[in-house]
Amino acid sequence: MTEHTKTDGLPGLPEAGAVPQVLEKARPRNERMAGNKIECNACPVLCQITEGKSGACDRYANVDGVLVRVDPVILLRRSAGRIGDEVVAFEALPATDEPSDAVFVTGVGSSTTYPDYKPAPFIVASQADGVDMVTVVTEGIFSYCSFKVKIDTDRWLGPEQANVRCKGEVVGHVSTAEYGSQMLSLGGVHHLTGGSKKEGRVTVEMMQALGNKQPVDLTIEGGAQIVVQAGRAPIVNGVEEERMRVGCGSATIGIFAKQFYGRADEVVVVDDHITGVLTEHQAGRCLDMRPSGIRIRGRKSTPGRYFQVANPGTGWGGTDIADPLSIIEGWDPEVAWPGLRLLMVSTTGEHSQWLVLDDALVPRPAPMPEAVAAIVSRIGENCEPSLATVLFLGGAGGSLRAGVTENPVLLTRSIKQAMVNVTCGGAPAYVWPGGGITVMVDVARMPDNSFGTVPTPALVAPIEFSMRLDDYRALGGHMEHVRPLAQVLAEGAWHHDGAPTARRWLPPSAANPWPLGQAPLLG
Repeated sequence: MTEHTKTDGLPGLPEAGAVPQVLEKARPRNERMAGNKIECNACPVLCQITEGKSGACDRYANVDGVLVRVDPVILLRRSAGRIGDEVVAFEALPATDEPSDAVFVTGVGSSTTYPDYKPAPFIVASQADGVDMVTVVTEGIFSYCSFKVKIDTDRWLGPEQANVRCKGEVVGHVSTAEYGSQMLSLGGVHHLTGGSKKEGRVTVEMMQALGNKQPVDLTIEGGAQIVVQAGRAPIVNGVEEERMRVGCGSATIGIFAKQFYGRADEVVVVDDHITGVLTEHQAGRCLDMRPSGIRIRGRKSTPGRYFQVANPGTGWGGTDIADPLSIIEGWDPEVAWPGLRLLMVSTTGEHSQWLVLDDALVPRPAPMPEAVAAIVSRIGENCEPSLATVLFLGGAGGSLRAGVTENPVLLTRSIKQAMVNVTCGGAPAYVWPGGGITVMVDVARMPDNSFGTVPTPALVAPIEFSMRLDDYRALGGHMEHVRPLAQVLAEGAWHHDGAPTARRWLPPSAANPWPLGQAPLLG
């Protein structure tokens, strides 16, 4: 006779309130996986890695059957005289007496605990000005991210909304022009995952290089070929830029009008946006200058300010002209006079020409007086150096918040209430207004090689959340994983699957405030 147990037919359920078992590492998808392999669970790809090899991302490896994060975690130390670049294994270290207010654990090399149902790999207790603090540290996997690139140049790079290509693939577009700069938007989820596999691969490689301050070769459809590198002068069509324009033609007239007075009878500042004419301009009128009778091509905006004098280009003032006289339509014979002294100059001072009207009111080139040449030189002197600035923009309002707190929305709210500082590799991150945690940071302020990739494809970027210990407890933080800095320095991450095995010290960037004890940069 078979013995039965009386049940309701459902499998056994855990008792109410019981905590489910959480495995540090999921069981392999394939039970028949070779014995010398391990499955990496640091990203959705789930590489099966042979002993002694690394995964597809080159960030994780199988070392003697253990999954490790191959790069050291970067720590910032502001103590003078003790900065070294050596890599030190965690296991070799005893507990340290390092002052906790002088050390900051960054997300660079810290690893992740993807998927984020587990606490972040480093949740570090330290102090700032005697206040107990906590910093939650991880490497975020960002699909929703891009780079905004500001290129200081007077050259015309391409039409707004034009595609930007890298290795033949579309990786972004030309955005608006700002004062003396052209903006590009590169990367983004549409190019990472919305197109072909090749487009996604090229896009993420381009983004990693830009974030790691390496040069990237780009081509703008209908425009220029450029080489962009964070903190370096852009190279446009093979020519390295030197100067950001001092202002538009109208601004240049305003700045230097008094210096031109008495030394030139007319000055035309050639510019792609606004070409300025001194004697018609308000500045010239305030100086009570005699009208010259010059007639300029283009659309007159207001007195002394002309739009569309030429097409955009890489010539004078960001136009396509090589001969400045081509924008002069003629002279009013009732107003102009033989011997009139005319200066044509660009907004960077790189182009200039001195001319004198002959008896037929035709401008003739002449040697430029030293006093006028000095003003042209001063225009150049007042131009900022031309640079390419690379800003990482990422949405951190997703699952990585679960590595910080069991109730993620409280982290978002705490940031918006200025209770939690957000940094990326120790660099201050600007938090955009509105929903979620959308942050923007200048990659030049971050440690070198802060960015990695995963083949999904997505970008990997460091992120840290710092706050008071009491506030961390209040927002539902993973208090059981808060560990003193000394323990972190001696042992590394709390988890043992895919953790870094070593640390490396760096001095903090002089451009950055110390990350602890700071309010977030809220928009």
